[in-house]
Amino acid sequence: MSNDLLPIGRFARLCRLSVKQLRHYDDLGLLAPAWVDPSSGYRYYRPEQARDALMVGMLRELDVPLPAVARVLAGQGAAALKDARDRLEADVARRRRALRLLDRVLAEGLPETEVSVAEEPARRVRIAREAATPTTIAAATGACVARLLPEAEGPPSLVGLFPLDMADEFEVRVALESASGEDVLPGGAFARALHTGPYEEIALTVHGVLAWFGDHGHAPAGPVREVYLNDPGSTPPEHLETRVLIRLEDVR
Repeated sequence: MSNDLLPIGRFARLCRLSVKQLRHYDDLGLLAPAWVDPSSGYRYYRPEQARDALMVGMLRELDVPLPAVARVLAGQGAAALKDARDRLEADVARRRRALRLLDRVLAEGLPETEVSVAEEPARRVRIAREAATPTTIAAATGACVARLLPEAEGPPSLVGLFPLDMADEFEVRVALESASGEDVLPGGAFARALHTGPYEEIALTVHGVLAWFGDHGHAPAGPVREVYLNDPGSTPPEHLETRVLIRLEDVR
């Protein structure tokens, strides 16, 4: 063993990390010790490794994910940090939308949603799919729409399809009504309501429709359908109209 090696405890204090963190980063292959005692398994580090260890600690404090940290250490810093910044910026935007929504609920209370029951026909459609998380729904929906618009035969009739249960990861789908579509959206009895306003506030209307299910003793069947009735490119957000539809599972 070289005399310039630092035991893990001293190295941890130098780098303002815990011994547990250093062991974890070693297990991930992110920051390997310079030498491991084969008899005791004790880890030792070179002083010049402190720069990388300090970088890891700083980036983790900035909420940069470990895969991006690994890319930085591998010399791909600019691209990795831009990706991390874009992710943080998207998260800040999502939180600002949530604050606006919360301000509205605080000022006005939960909206009273007018719900009716209507029979919907089966519709032949083309479907685009995109993996999503609760923070990337808007981006995933936009990506699906962008893929479908070139296939539209005239003014597009688009329907967003979202799971009732939002897991950590799920699939967003957007359907384009098309006589030549290979998929079919089932028909049946649906509870429906009209949402007027920005897309990020549709959750309030979905909440109102689901509350109606509870009040009337019906069971909802997913997915939640959002029928986009006007063009967001030419319509102010406060005037956007979206029809929310949820199928009644127990109506035949």
